[in-house]
Parts: sequence; structure tokens; C-alpha cells
Amino acid sequence: MTVPRRRPRYSGTHPRRFEQRYKEHAAAAYPDHAQHLRAKGKTLAGTHLPVLLDEVVRALAPQPGGCFVDCTLGYGGHARALLERITAGGAPGRLIALDVDGVELPRAIARLAEFGPALTAQRLRFAGIAKALERAGVAQVDGILADLGVSSMQLDDPLRGFSVKHDGPLDLRMDDRLARNGADLVATLAEDELAELLRELADEPAAAAIARAIVAARQQAAIKTTRALADVVFAAKRISRAQWRAASVGAGRTVHPAARTFQALRVAVNDELGNLAALLKMAPLLLKPGGRFAVISFQRGEEERVAAAFADGRARGLYSELHGPLRPTAEERRSNPRSSSARLRIAVRAAGPSGA
Repeated sequence: MTVPRRRPRYSGTHPRRFEQRYKEHAAAAYPDHAQHLRAKGKTLAGTHLPVLLDEVVRALAPQPGGCFVDCTLGYGGHARALLERITAGGAPGRLIALDVDGVELPRAIARLAEFGPALTAQRLRFAGIAKALERAGVAQVDGILADLGVSSMQLDDPLRGFSVKHDGPLDLRMDDRLARNGADLVATLAEDELAELLRELADEPAAAAIARAIVAARQQAAIKTTRALADVVFAAKRISRAQWRAASVGAGRTVHPAARTFQALRVAVNDELGNLAALLKMAPLLLKPGGRFAVISFQRGEEERVAAAFADGRARGLYSELHGPLRPTAEERRSNPRSSSARLRIAVRAAGPSGA
């Protein structure tokens, strides 16, 4: 006789910790729960809602038999929409998908298994897009999508170290093959380097105070957890957790005091801007004439780099059209608050001497 496994126990009326949310980890068994959470502007733990999905599909205009690249496979939401269209009617469409997350990539492949050989997934960062196409035996594609945001699966799982709200190791690596994690950066960067990182990668107005507080705190004890780092930021900003919670009541969705610090460290750990620069340089060379390149950005630094690269490509004759930025509708922002800062830009590959 098999004894049913007991669900995780928790205090109070609702589970709060990631591992306790049994309904969200078994979404198929509780089909109404996802809709219930979305109505409240929340996302199921361990899942991800594709941002600007309708806008992306319209921008890329996938047709049966088309060949596309999804540079950030993630949960597979955008990929599914593309696959459904390029394989419609049994057409031999193809999607080459990239992701560096060794935890989530196999799960996304399993979710999209119904599409069979139409999906080719590779564990590569998107700066390696040319290598991915070479491996797939493809020279140029009809469209490229890059969603630059961190996934909800990474944000929700405390063990990944992205969360400012739940304690866990200060990791912040999207790719666990990377040598340095967030704790390493916090432990080794000089005060002026930390301050510059916070200013340049997150527009943190209290950059100098936070950098000074980090250096002082690590002299007493290593900062190895997300909560420890958040506590340092709270102290640097001269506000307690209780005071912040009280000030946030009734104020709607407010930014956590440590959110910018975590963002800056994550961008640095994963070399996100260097990775983006390589993609922006390579993408137009991998598009067929008339092919489309769509990029969803979430931060000022990303948005500025995408806009500048697209404008430069237009001036050099690589792109014939530029569109955007497109933003989420009010309805999408309500149902998925994490989409609020998203911006979608589209570039269309030119034909002719410069774009041949």
C-alpha cells in the first residue's frame, strides 16, 4: 500500500515560503489557482508569464515554415506562440532556442516536447547566437527575439539568490557555470567600484552610502545571504524593514529598498550588458532581408543600448525600419506587475547593398 505524501506544513492560513506553495508546484492539480492568482496581479511560483506576448507575435509576424531564434527560452511562453505559428498545418518551421539556466532549460524543453524536432534548444548565452545557428546548420533566420528580463522562476526561488524578500544564498547567477557569484563580488570589489556599479547598472541614488555600508559590514562578517545584503542596504538608507512595510501599506506596488542593489549585482555577475552588446552587433548579420529583430528590455541601461544600436543600424543601412518602444497595456500591467517596466523595440533587416 502506497502512503500518499503529505503536503508541506506551514504556519498560518496560507503558505508563504516558495517550497510550501504546493498548489503552485502542482498547477495541473489545481487549475483554478493560477487564474485566481492572476486576478490578484500575482504569478504562480515557479512559472513565468510571457511579457508583451501579442505585441511580440505581431512584431515578428511568424509564418508557417519560418525559422526563428528565441535568445532567452525561459519558461517557453514566447517560444510556444512562435512554434504554434511556424508549424501550423504541419509546416516544417524551426525555432532555435537559447538559455544558460541549467535548471530551467530542461523543464522548458519538456513543456515544448509536443513540437518535436521543430525545437532545437541549446545551453548558450545569447552572445553565442552565431555558434547556435552554425550548430543548427542555419545561415540566416526570419526573426530573432531577446527578452532581457530575469525570469519569475529565478526571482521566486530563494535558492537562486535573486530575491530581496526571501532569504537564500547570495548567488545571482543565471548560469551556475560562472566562476563568480554575487557574494564574491560583494566580498572583493573596492568601495569606489561598488558605488560605480550601483550608479551605472541600477541608477541607485544612495550608491555611495550603500557601498560604504557594504565595505564596513563585510569587515565584521562575510555577506553571504540575500537577507544579510538587504539588511546592509536598509541600514545604509536609514530605514528599518518595519518602517518600510508601514510606509508601503496602501501605496500600491512599491520598489524594495534593496532592489536596485540586487539588480546591479545581477547585471554584473552575469555580464548582461556585455552579452547584450555582442547580440546587438551580431543579430543583423544573421537575419534574412526583411527579417525582424525584437528586443524586450527592462532597465534604462538596456533600453538605451538597444535604441542606440538600432539607430546605428538604420544609419548604416542594415535596418530599413524601426518600431517602438511598445509598452504593456494597463490590463497586462495589472495582471502581471512584473511587466510594468518592459519596453519592446523592433528592427527590420534591410535588403540591398548594405543589407544583402
